[in-house]
Amino acid sequence: MQDEIARQILAELARLSKAVESLAPTPPASQDFDAAECFVWDAEALHLAPVKKPNRIDIALIKGVDHVRDILVDNTRRFALGHAANNVLLWGARGMGKSSLVKSVHATLSAEAGLVAPLKLVEIHREDINSLPALMSILRPVPARFILFCDDLSFDHDDTAYKSLKAALDGGIEGRPDNVLLYATSNRRHLLPRDMIENERSTAINPSEAVEEKVSLSDRFGLWLGFHKCSQDEYLDMISGYAAHYGLDDQPDNLRAEALEWSTTRGARSGRVAWQFIQDLAGRSGKTL
Repeated sequence: MQDEIARQILAELARLSKAVESLAPTPPASQDFDAAECFVWDAEALHLAPVKKPNRIDIALIKGVDHVRDILVDNTRRFALGHAANNVLLWGARGMGKSSLVKSVHATLSAEAGLVAPLKLVEIHREDINSLPALMSILRPVPARFILFCDDLSFDHDDTAYKSLKAALDGGIEGRPDNVLLYATSNRRHLLPRDMIENERSTAINPSEAVEEKVSLSDRFGLWLGFHKCSQDEYLDMISGYAAHYGLDDQPDNLRAEALEWSTTRGARSGRVAWQFIQDLAGRSGKTL
C-alpha cells in the first residue's frame, strides 16, 4: 500500500516538474559570429541568422549620391577603427540607393586592413524594434563591431515602438554599447507621419512639448543624410555604369534612348528605375546579372 502511494507521489512530482519546465522561457539559441559577415535578427528566437550571400552591389555602381556616400564611408570607417562615430538616418526619395549604400559601405570597409575588430552588419526588421534591448545585450560583450541596419523605418498612429528605439539609442542606464551603431533608412526625415505630429500639436495641453516628444526620435541620429531625386544626367550615368559593368554597352546611342523611354513610362528617375531597366536589357540580351 505504501509502495503504491509512493509511486503515485513520484508520478505526480514528475508531472509537476514537466509543467514547470514548460512555463520556463526558451533559452536563447547559441550565436556563431564567425559564421558570416551579415546576419538577420530573429527576435522570436533571440537568434542571429547568418547570411551567406548578402544581396548587395559594388559601391562604385552607386551613382548620384557621391556626397552622402563619402560621409557614410567616413563615419563607418571611424567606427570600424574604434573611434567615435554617429548613428545615421538615411532619408529621402524612394529608390535612390539608401539601403544599397549601407550594404555596399559595409562590404567595402569590412575588407579593409587595420580594423580593431571584425565589422558585422545585422539587419533588424521594423516590427522587431521592441527587441532592440535584447539584441544589444547579446552584442555588447562580443569582440566585434556591429552596424544594426533597419530598412524603411517609420512609425504609424498609436505605434509606441519608437520609444523603445529612443531608449536603445541614447537612453537607459547602460546606454548604447560602444561596439554598436544604428543605420536606418526612411522616406520620412522625422520617421512619423505629418498628420500624427499635427494631431499631437492640436490635442496636447502643451503642444510644443508633445511635438518635441515625437520629433526628438530623429535627433537621436547624429547624422541625417538626405537623398533627393536624381537629374536626367545622373540617371543616365547610373545606366552607363551598370551597362559597362555587366557588358551591356555595345550601342551607347540606343542605350540612352531606351533608358530615357523606360524612365518616361515609369514616371520617375532613380537608381531603382535604372536597375530595373538594366535587368530588362540583360534579359532581352540573353544575359544574367
